[in-house]
Amino acid sequence: MKFTQQQILDALSQVEDPDFKKDLVTLNMIKDLSFTDDEIKFTIELTTPACPLKEQLENDCRNAIAQLISNEVKVFIDFTSRVTTLRDIKSDILPTVKNIITVSSGKGGVGKSTVAVNLALALLRTGAKVGLIDADIYGPSIPTMLGLQSARPTIQKVDDKNKIVPVDYLGMQVMSIGFLIQDKQPVAWRGPMATSALRQIITDVLWEELDYLVLDLPPGTGDIHLTLASLVPVTGAIIVTTPQEVALADARKAIAFYQLESINIRTLGVIENMSYFTPPELPDKKYYIFGKGGGRLLAQQFDVPFLGELPIEQDVREGGDLGKPIALQTATAAAKAFELLAQNVAQQIAIINSKTTIDEVNS
Repeated sequence: MKFTQQQILDALSQVEDPDFKKDLVTLNMIKDLSFTDDEIKFTIELTTPACPLKEQLENDCRNAIAQLISNEVKVFIDFTSRVTTLRDIKSDILPTVKNIITVSSGKGGVGKSTVAVNLALALLRTGAKVGLIDADIYGPSIPTMLGLQSARPTIQKVDDKNKIVPVDYLGMQVMSIGFLIQDKQPVAWRGPMATSALRQIITDVLWEELDYLVLDLPPGTGDIHLTLASLVPVTGAIIVTTPQEVALADARKAIAFYQLESINIRTLGVIENMSYFTPPELPDKKYYIFGKGGGRLLAQQFDVPFLGELPIEQDVREGGDLGKPIALQTATAAAKAFELLAQNVAQQIAIINSKTTIDEVNS
């Protein structure tokens, strides 16, 4: 059958990206198009390797070609990704980082660090370039959760300045104040010293090119949060809570903090941790030990996305204690929940950055 490139593009222009509400051709997502009389090959360039819509987009493209060109032509579709950003790449602050994500909580004990570590690793598993900063200056836990208690960053001179080289963990760049102090040494610092340390582990580090930099913040809304908001162009904040009211009350304050005019950081969404417990012998049962639906209701109250529920699993706790995060244990329900979480977070960032994508297309 004879057909033209324009006919192929016309067919693919009928496929709309559900997030951006525009077709793939207008969004310039169709790359490397080639064809013969009996086959069509092209690549779909996604805005994140963690895109949850790959299968839907592929099916929609195949259906469009079958309906508008031929149902007998062979169609070969590859995927690639180019993570977008709204950042000024000429910025002096973290110029190699495309998107900066803070993981926050109104109170301690809700699993914020567990979420930060496993979210970062879940993003890494998609093929994204990821960094992780332990910004909890007084209680750094990421070295333990990654089994890096004995790790120490090195120093490299760049343009006559000493830069800290972050610790590598399976290809993820990691930095923590815990790498710079002894395990049993307390961090007995006043606010100015803590904020100075935060600046150092952000700005004095030799970060390679990153799609996502995840920052694990201390609980609350104190000096560290205020310093970060003024220092770093944050793409968005994630709020971690548990379902019970005592956690939700503080989570409301955390969201309200980011919405202050002087802060003005977008909330990417709410994560409800410790949502339910499923006994191994009863895989179809969910027991809502701490209440049900609190995180989803919180997201609705503030009109922000609800990013998902994370179950209580013994393996999650053990993985954090032993330095073997659950996100690497792909067969578990919790690992799958973090995989879905990473997709949802990447999706929200891509939507935020979609203005950049569309402007590039129209320029």
